[in-house]
Amino acid sequence: MASKTNLVIVESPAKAKTLKKFLGKNYKIEATMGHVRDLPKSELGISIDNDFEPKYITIRGKGEILKKLRREVKTADNIYLATDPDREGEAISWHLLYALKLDENDSKIHRVTFNEITKTAVKRSIAEARGINMDLVNAQQARRVLDRIVGYKISPILWNKVKKGLSAGRVQSVALKLICDRAEEIDNFIPEEYWSIEAKLKNGTGKTFKAKLAKRNGKNVDIKSKEETDDILSELNSNSFVTESVKKGKRMKNPAPPFTTSTMQQEASKLLNFTAQKTMRIAQQLYEGIDVKGEGTVGLVSYIRTDSVRISDEAYGEAVEYIKDKFGDSYISERREYKVNRNAQDAHEAIRPTSVYRTPANIKESLTNDQYKLYRLIWERFMASQMPSAVYDTVSASVKCGSCIFKAGGSSLSFDGYLLVYKKNEDKKAEEAMPECSEGETLGLEELLPEQHFTQPPARYTEAMLIKTLEDIGVGRPSTYAPTIGIITARNYVTKENKLFYPTELGEVVNSIVTSNFGDIVNIDFTAKMEEDLDEVEEGKFEWKQILRDFYPHFSELVDKAMENQEEVTLDDEETDVVCDICGRNMVIKFGRYGKFLACPGFPECRNTKPLYEDAGVNCPKCGGKVYIKKSRKGRKFYGCENNPECDFISWNKPTGELCPVCGSPLVIKGSKNTALCSNTECGYVKTDKEG
Repeated sequence: MASKTNLVIVESPAKAKTLKKFLGKNYKIEATMGHVRDLPKSELGISIDNDFEPKYITIRGKGEILKKLRREVKTADNIYLATDPDREGEAISWHLLYALKLDENDSKIHRVTFNEITKTAVKRSIAEARGINMDLVNAQQARRVLDRIVGYKISPILWNKVKKGLSAGRVQSVALKLICDRAEEIDNFIPEEYWSIEAKLKNGTGKTFKAKLAKRNGKNVDIKSKEETDDILSELNSNSFVTESVKKGKRMKNPAPPFTTSTMQQEASKLLNFTAQKTMRIAQQLYEGIDVKGEGTVGLVSYIRTDSVRISDEAYGEAVEYIKDKFGDSYISERREYKVNRNAQDAHEAIRPTSVYRTPANIKESLTNDQYKLYRLIWERFMASQMPSAVYDTVSASVKCGSCIFKAGGSSLSFDGYLLVYKKNEDKKAEEAMPECSEGETLGLEELLPEQHFTQPPARYTEAMLIKTLEDIGVGRPSTYAPTIGIITARNYVTKENKLFYPTELGEVVNSIVTSNFGDIVNIDFTAKMEEDLDEVEEGKFEWKQILRDFYPHFSELVDKAMENQEEVTLDDEETDVVCDICGRNMVIKFGRYGKFLACPGFPECRNTKPLYEDAGVNCPKCGGKVYIKKSRKGRKFYGCENNPECDFISWNKPTGELCPVCGSPLVIKGSKNTALCSNTECGYVKTDKEG
């Protein structure tokens, strides 16, 4: 009897190569190179009047691939659709049925998914083949159609009112709004002065430690001025410091859970300086398979698009076995149950190594440098998550001086636990052990350390912070964070400097138009609720087209109003009185990647360009010259003197033209009330109304 022929269809050649190692000669493996059908780019591709029916077409360039696959399916006894185990992968398998003219009820059609691409997992998945999960498919269709409608309906408004080539999207608009709102908060922030007082004290054996003022007259200390500080210092200098109480204890520090997609992107950003897109690209390589010396091609990590922190019994058992052999019984922990994010789907395990015995050191020579860094991060995080807590011995003391209470404390590590393998987020300024003190002991005062501070504005978003915020507010899903950030960066709506996101002038314009016309559509609560509805579609609790029926009528009204009422924003081709010094034409304003610049209208015959400097309307506080609004190389607006480089004055905030009466630095305008304050953050001078 002839053996059966089995066709396995995956998305990528890398995945196909790994599977070939585990499946016998009766299995033929082909790759689709991603999606094979999608909505057309040239039109909306959705019949609104026909209950939002999507019009799918074969993606350009996929004709030959499908032609080959059609030949293969004719001779195959079994067809295994083995695309990725998520909504997107399920949809690709479903589209393959139509593109290859297959009947989903045909007994030879099977859907298989691999949470990890190892021999055991692949064999098990083939044995547990199932049909297409239409709930997953419909959740993907709902997201795709919804995002297409939002993008294709709002983007033309931006083309019509601003310039061609702009785009807006449901999730990307929320991400852009977060960055713009944070920039506005920072611009409007007025620092406030406050003071702290520490005492450097000495115990009976001569050992010193610092204690911080916490209370005065039974109330928490909140010192706002130097006068208050001097009053307290006077009291402290005329009284003794006496230890009121000493408490000893232990503090446990628990390991973090194994990685989800989001936390992996965050840690890789913070620790490896990887962008979210780079992290996902490398993680996909580790998942699909690496040629490991002495072993062949094998998937090194479990599926990398997940928001679950759950791990399998097998993975836990292997981790415990490794920890016991390598580190001893004291490093074995009871199985931990980690708290799941309220929006998390639990379809897949957390991201983990497929075998903990493939240690980073053992397979380093088989990996590129970036693959090694990310694999090591995943391996160590997973191992640490299954180990015991670190234990610290702690000492805290309360010290009384007059009406003031000081607090001091210290700790020392008594058992490293999970820190044996994962110290990535440990504070570099770890607490020191506090010297012994006894209750009632009079301490020697070495020095009083008053310090002036000023409140700081909220931090700008890093990529890690932005991903965490999107996840916390329930906007987007693990697979959407990297492309969302990629889009707003590629469109030049935001720029990144020293890992921090800044909105560009173009980004601010787009955000203003989208939020003023579609405020409730890009509203955080609305977008998060939409994600919940999509999750309910995946769970079979909600009809996917009902999301669109509920959404579209109000959205359509907003589109019509915006097209009618939104004023045009002029960014390009406004003529100026600046004469081109090459051909003599009046130069025009153009809007480029980093903002506005002057260009000759004779392009392409004349390619002359110049920076566009807008008069800020004030004089330079250093030399009296004009101050212009300029753009940095990455598109950030700043204020600079016309006499640069002879005069080195620059400021991110608009100068008033005056100097600070306290330290002599330039005064600048900040806040919605146009408050004048010192540009020297260590000075803190704020000009009051009484000073004119």
